[in-house]
Amino acid sequence: MPISWRDEDPGLPIYFGQVSNGEYDPEPLAPARIEAERLARAEIDDAIARTGIGRRVFLRSACALAICLGAVDTAVARAAGLPGGLFYPFDPTSRLDTEAARAVIGPPKFVFDVQGHLLEYDLDPSTRGDWFWGRQFPQARCEEEDDPRACFSTNHFLEEVFIRSDTTMVALSGLPINPEGSPLSNDVMEETRRLVIALSGDERVVVNALALPQTAPIGSVVDEMERTVAEHRVAGWKTFTHFPHGMPWWLDDHDPALPQVGNEFLDHLVAIGTPLLFVHKGLSNHTRHGSPQDIGPAAAAHPDVTFVVYHSGFEVDLREGPYREDAADRGVNRLIKSVSDAGLGRGDNVYAELGSTWWHLLRRPDEAAHVLGKLLAALGEDNILWGTDSIFYGSPQGQIEAFRAFQIPAEMRERFGYPELTDRAKEKILGWNAVRLYGVEPLTEPIGFTLEDLAEVRRDHPVPTRAWGPSTVEEVREFRLHHQGWP
Repeated sequence: MPISWRDEDPGLPIYFGQVSNGEYDPEPLAPARIEAERLARAEIDDAIARTGIGRRVFLRSACALAICLGAVDTAVARAAGLPGGLFYPFDPTSRLDTEAARAVIGPPKFVFDVQGHLLEYDLDPSTRGDWFWGRQFPQARCEEEDDPRACFSTNHFLEEVFIRSDTTMVALSGLPINPEGSPLSNDVMEETRRLVIALSGDERVVVNALALPQTAPIGSVVDEMERTVAEHRVAGWKTFTHFPHGMPWWLDDHDPALPQVGNEFLDHLVAIGTPLLFVHKGLSNHTRHGSPQDIGPAAAAHPDVTFVVYHSGFEVDLREGPYREDAADRGVNRLIKSVSDAGLGRGDNVYAELGSTWWHLLRRPDEAAHVLGKLLAALGEDNILWGTDSIFYGSPQGQIEAFRAFQIPAEMRERFGYPELTDRAKEKILGWNAVRLYGVEPLTEPIGFTLEDLAEVRRDHPVPTRAWGPSTVEEVREFRLHHQGWP
């Protein structure tokens, strides 16, 4: 007898396994995460048996999310000898009562994701078997497409972001791939922006064009940037100071042995009228030039430029704790020290972004409290931005709802001087800060659906909840071997 769609298993709303965006090795599964998944699955099986609700319907409910996040909280608390319920404050009734679960998660609110990625390839049949960026990722085996290159395409991205999550606005941002022929080139991003306008009738997609000023004479880079601005609707710029391999540079030009392009590049952002820079810092496997140490000096010297620090300096394999001077050269502390030493702070021209960082920390909530607490204290709730690095983590809905439910415990706030992560602060971080930063009109309604229709579409969606990026060290290293140096 065939299984009813209501009894199919679409996957847990929170992903407990290993995954990467291709820029770092997937972290080994800590005992607390293994225990959290075991607890979540056992409690979900029990809840389904007690309620009689079909598995698909239940796993796409607020109760399933409450169970998963409660299991994370419980497992981490047990490992640390702490009481449960400190970080995700669900009470036992939320496991069976949707209204109780929703009371903690809160209603859908405006989400503007400032770090989105897709891969749009030319699907020439003669090159179908060729190596491509993403071939080793699990999503390349999607069942919906004949050509694996199509599994990361624009339509899949828009579906995951705009239909399967509460996101209503997104910024596309360049990848560490040679711009020539990149599946997320400036041209691809512009085409996606125009497609969404055609579908929705409004500007839901903004573009952070890629610029790498150390890869060619600065004059030619500047000329190319001016051409890009003339031909496309550029909202901001994305850069890397540690990519391509063997071509590092610093935003503040503090090392005379490296290309002295930082100050000229930053001055030119102002000259062409797009003084908004998104720079990848962190998720660098501890590469020296992936450190945010140059952010503070560069921001202080260029007050007319706004600096958004992708990933906030976070490194996957480090444990985050309170800021200490003897650990100022580690993880997120590097950003805080750089900004503080430069005399900058709350409300100034440096913003921290949470893409991939929150993906990891939502399952490490004790560390999440420190990271968010440190950033709130150092930069303020107006200078933290929401990003997810999706498409590589699949739909960002689980990340969004985990953030809405999360709290910094009162004891940690008192002990370490962290501000409270209020509902208003969460709303700013999830969307309103980005609206102000980009100077755009907020689009808070989903494309073509009421909220009720959208909830039904998500429940019945046939594609399981899954992560799309590489899930093993071997998959990531295959990517790195292919992309050594300038691809």
